[in-house]
Order: sequence, then C-alpha cells, then structure tokens
Amino acid sequence: MTDTRRAHSFNAAAAQYAASRPSYPPALFDTVEELSGRPLRGAAVVDVGAGTGIASARLHARGARLLAVEPGEGMAAEFRRQLPGVPVVRGDGNALPLASGSADLLTFAQSWHWTDPARALPEALRVLRPGGTLALWWNVMDHRVDWVAAQGARLAAHFGAHAGAHGTPDRVRAEAGAAEFTHHRVPWSRRISIDTHLAHIGSHSLLLVAGEESRASFLTAERAALLRDFPDGTLDEPYVVDLLVTHRPRGN
Repeated sequence: MTDTRRAHSFNAAAAQYAASRPSYPPALFDTVEELSGRPLRGAAVVDVGAGTGIASARLHARGARLLAVEPGEGMAAEFRRQLPGVPVVRGDGNALPLASGSADLLTFAQSWHWTDPARALPEALRVLRPGGTLALWWNVMDHRVDWVAAQGARLAAHFGAHAGAHGTPDRVRAEAGAAEFTHHRVPWSRRISIDTHLAHIGSHSLLLVAGEESRASFLTAERAALLRDFPDGTLDEPYVVDLLVTHRPRGN
C-alpha cells in the first residue's frame, strides 16, 4: 500500500530535490537501449513519475520524443522550470492519461514503488506498443561501502527501520505475476560537497515527513559524523542503479 503522505511530501521540497538529487550514468541509458532493441533517438518515450525531470533530461538529451507524466503539482512546476521545452501532463502510473499502444518505451525512475503494481503494470502494457519496453530503475546508495552502511544505521536508529529503495527489484518481481523482468545493476558515483549530500538526504520522504526538530537534529549530528570521515568537506556518493526491464509481447 502506497504511503500517500510520503508520496506527496516531495511537492514542498521540489527545488531542493532538483538541486541535490543525483542524476544517472550514461551506461544506464546504453543498457536501456540494448535491452529495448532500439536507440532512444526518435523513440516515443513516456517518463512516468518524472518528478523534477532528472531522468527526463537525460532521455531528452539522447534524442527521445519525450512526454513526462507527474502527479504532483509542485514537482510538475519544477519540471517545467528545469525543462521548459518538454511536455509534462498530470497523472500517475495507476491510470495513465495516454492512448493505448502509443509508446515505444515507458520509464519509471525512482517512482514505481509509489504505484499500485496490480494497476500500474496492466496500464504500462496497455500504453506500450507491441514489442515496447517497460524500464524501472532506482538509484540506490551502495551499502557495501562502510560509511554508507554506517549512515544507514544512523538513519534507522533515528527515524526507525525503513526499507527505502533497497530490495525494491526483488519486491517488484515477486509482485509481477506473469510479467518477466530482467534485472541489471549499473554502478557509478559522484563527488559532491557534504552540504549537497545532506540536502540530498533531506529530500527523501523519510525526512520530509518527520518533524522539523527531528529532521534538524539528525542533519546536524550527521554533518558532524561526516566531517569526521571527510574533513575536507567533500565525499564520493557510491551508487548502484537497479534496473528492471520487461516487454509487451509482440502480437497483442
């Protein structure tokens, strides 16, 4: 069941989200092209739950004929500021405001876990052309790295246990029914300031729905912990993009 309070929490923090959230590596889009069997250039692509346009910007830059779908008013407004030349419509993955058989590729970047899969999967397959591709992905910080694991433990201790995006591909495949997803992992990293990293952490729904005092106390303590590990004030955020891909069968 989707936590609607957390799902809508991003709208009030859209500018922070756009400024601090990580993008995606070129290798991710190379893999999507390989698995879909066609280039992004010229493809009819729908980016669902597009947020502020982080994935949409990369898809657009690769030459996709892009349409974005975003349910949140604040996120859609920020999308329009970030990508004024890309059309965005209000809607969500459970009931797409799109014609059947109209897309070569549907993407859900960081957004599938906010849908009801029992509704969203048939909707995605409806909108795809026969042979079209559904690609779901999540940027997940690599908890094999010691400092990331330590931060995860501090988050759990302060806010309570939470699954986040970790393990999402396994949950999606367990819920997928007849759909057969293939799973690929794309590692990458970005070097940023501690300030940007904390703004990124603060843009997650877990913190956005927490009280101001709880959120501020965690971020203050976390800054001190990170400065002990990274006294120059910069760090490498290590990621693995978890990518799941399935297709609408040809001929139906």
